[in-house]
Amino acid sequence: MKNKIQAILPFLVVLLLWKVVTDRGLWSSYILPPPCRVWETALHMVRSGELAKHIAISLRRILWGFSWAFVASCVLSSLNLLFPHLRRCYSGVLEVFRHVPPLSLIPLLILWFGIGELPKTLIIVLASFFPMYLNMDDGFRRCDRKLLEVGRMLGFTSWQILWQIRLPAALPGILTGLRVGMGYSLRAIIGAEMIAADSGLGYMILDAQAMSRSDKVIIGILAIGGLGLVLDGVFALVERRLLRYEQN
Repeated sequence: MKNKIQAILPFLVVLLLWKVVTDRGLWSSYILPPPCRVWETALHMVRSGELAKHIAISLRRILWGFSWAFVASCVLSSLNLLFPHLRRCYSGVLEVFRHVPPLSLIPLLILWFGIGELPKTLIIVLASFFPMYLNMDDGFRRCDRKLLEVGRMLGFTSWQILWQIRLPAALPGILTGLRVGMGYSLRAIIGAEMIAADSGLGYMILDAQAMSRSDKVIIGILAIGGLGLVLDGVFALVERRLLRYEQN
């Protein structure tokens, strides 16, 4: 109970300060609407289904792009172990793209593919791939040498060593990479939707700003934060289930 109060307390303090500032007119309601107005607008958006629609669209894009990034990181990490000489063929290209902000590629992707779903998917893949790939690759390579020797003595093939020895040993790092990658996916899609989209949370925020609806902007920001908490909570739950042996 005490931990829950400590977790909620900062939010209550922010809400109280927000109410005091708006009640005393320290800021114009045009810039910072009162909490009650934001609450009423949120209820209206929930009842009309507008908020749920934008959340669902953004979530679908995130999961789709994140899934492709996960598959790509699994494939490349496995190839690095099974065929080490291949790493030299693409490591330079990966290093270049690792330092390029994905959002900077949006103008080029729009020119190539238009403003459909493909550019948004590619932005999410580029944003979330590297945290997953680097953690996965590092986890595979840092596997205990003694375990690898035991596997070879038992006659394991390279694939068996990968899936039965390296993968369990790398699992904590892989899960950390997935959590970080999911956070990057959320940031990337919001930015992409603000630039080239007609739906989603990013579009909703930008459209509300154009209509001078600061209450809807705040609702969009809170929805992004809430969605991020839910997604991270899911990964935290999966991590606790899969890494139960570390808690014993």
